[in-house]
Amino acid sequence: MGLLDHIGGPEDVHRLTRDQLQPLADEVRQRLIDVVSQTGGHIGAGLGVVELTVALVYHFASPRDKIVWDVGHQGYPWKVLTGRNAELPTLRQQGGLSGFLRRTESEHDQFGAGHAGTAISAALGMATARDLSGDDYHVIAVLGDGAMTCGLSYEGLNNAGNSDRDIIIVLNDNGMSIAPNVGAINKYLGSIIASPLTNRMREHVKHVIQKASHIVGGQRMVDLAKTVEESIKNLWSQGMLFEELGFRYFGPIDGHDIPALLRTLDLVKTLEGPRVVHVITEKGKGFPLQEPDLEKFHARRPYNPETGELKPAKKGPPAWTKVFGTAITELAAEYPNLVTITAAMPSGTGTNIFQKKWPERFFDVGIAEAHATTFAAGMATQGLRPVVAVYSTFLQRAYDSIVHDVAIQNLPVIFCMDRAGMVGADGQTHMGLYDIAYLQALPNMTVTAPKDGAELIGLLRCALSHDGPFATRYPRDTAPGAMPPAAEVAPIPYGTWEMLRAGRDCAILAVGVMCQPALEAADLLQADGFDVTVVNCRFIKPMDEGLLASLVRTHRCLMTVEDGTAVNGFGAAVAGHLDAMAPDVRVGILGVPDRTFEHASRAAQLAEVGLTPDGIAERVRALAAEESLSAR
Repeated sequence: MGLLDHIGGPEDVHRLTRDQLQPLADEVRQRLIDVVSQTGGHIGAGLGVVELTVALVYHFASPRDKIVWDVGHQGYPWKVLTGRNAELPTLRQQGGLSGFLRRTESEHDQFGAGHAGTAISAALGMATARDLSGDDYHVIAVLGDGAMTCGLSYEGLNNAGNSDRDIIIVLNDNGMSIAPNVGAINKYLGSIIASPLTNRMREHVKHVIQKASHIVGGQRMVDLAKTVEESIKNLWSQGMLFEELGFRYFGPIDGHDIPALLRTLDLVKTLEGPRVVHVITEKGKGFPLQEPDLEKFHARRPYNPETGELKPAKKGPPAWTKVFGTAITELAAEYPNLVTITAAMPSGTGTNIFQKKWPERFFDVGIAEAHATTFAAGMATQGLRPVVAVYSTFLQRAYDSIVHDVAIQNLPVIFCMDRAGMVGADGQTHMGLYDIAYLQALPNMTVTAPKDGAELIGLLRCALSHDGPFATRYPRDTAPGAMPPAAEVAPIPYGTWEMLRAGRDCAILAVGVMCQPALEAADLLQADGFDVTVVNCRFIKPMDEGLLASLVRTHRCLMTVEDGTAVNGFGAAVAGHLDAMAPDVRVGILGVPDRTFEHASRAAQLAEVGLTPDGIAERVRALAAEESLSAR
């Protein structure tokens, strides 16, 4: 039996000798490779922090000491060493472990971690609570996977350094987020070559002078000590950015050298105040690809654990991501002012296709969605047509920028939101359920959803000719229908809906990918004697008021269907509209209920809330029955 077989939690790691820690790390790494080969998941980041995780678990007393992880997909080794190793094969599976960190899963998960940049702010909050309560535990924030390209991290650094509170920031520098990190801070971190000798020299000089001040010189000698320390820092330390923000800087340290990590933590643990430990790691260390693709093993579907090669996947229609990436690349040949912007997600959004063809018109701004939005707004003021390609869940982070910098100024920025609706195995933090509700509330904003790949291209053409902000949404799924060349697709007429099926009893108003299950529901209802209309409501805002007015004249009830939150969503907007237009028409709203949802397949999540042909048909029957009763 290996060491890992005897690890049921941090207390078991504490019983090991320091010489046993690297063999334990080797077992953890192999465990991750073996399990994720079956489940799929975010393998690269976890492999890069195995030794760092072992060192942190060994050196600190979780859960009393608060270890706060940034970017939850670094957390797979943490799960293994904090009592969840036996459950690891359930990772990202329905009813199993989350692919991220969440407080309800383990007492060792101090803060939910899905999006980047949250660790410093959360850890400072915990340290402040500790000090106010008179407690004395350690608080450690572990940054990584591009979190230092995120604005929230800098806000946290600024406040934490100024606070003088006892907090340790571990900067896991692997040069990557999902794609390689970009920006000035990445260049700065890459330039750091200082040795821990610098810190020891500073500490020794400071100690000697401060000790001498008790004998001679008093406060003047203390002031001299500070001046000397500052001079040494400026001459020798490459961690000046952190030092000037109020942190003591230690590093860089080899993040795969457990003895070096432990020696550093031994020293840092004895100090007080804000400290930064800068560790250099290799994302995906040990992953068995002969020619590693750093971006593709960030998140990988099931693979061969011996070779790292992906297991064969069933052939089918292209993913929405590919349809978008291909279309926007083709359209760029027709629209020379078209540019694309992504926030550290070239492959995840499909803009990597655009990047290869039009590199000078492609911009990756790092994990900085608010900056991406205002950056795009600035471009739009000068005549460019910026397309911001982003996951729906991440666009939430830019809401103020959308309101203040785009919508109010009515600038022609195009937001293309991947992973809209139920998102599947990524679970709670990555659900794209709120974009309809939060975007349609904004002045000047156009909100759309295509039913298939060809319609996405048509909506993009419409967006490129529209003088104002424009958003379109599509899910993490395959796109129904053929994927024609962009040159063969005409623009969708602005503000129009499409009648997919004409009936007389009830009209189903379907949003985007809900059109196909709505059509199938209509077939089921036809067998019950219900003659149902199905409308493709590709424009969520503005609505097609002409077609809507026609529907309320000829139908006794309407049912809206959307794969987004029902609270303040498309259905709520239709109901509000009809309250004035046709108050006697009954409106039913089928969307995602007001609660969080666990990780599972997207199909299972849709079935759970009734967004299937059977679920839609059942709701239409119930609505028709209610309408009949009220008519009596």
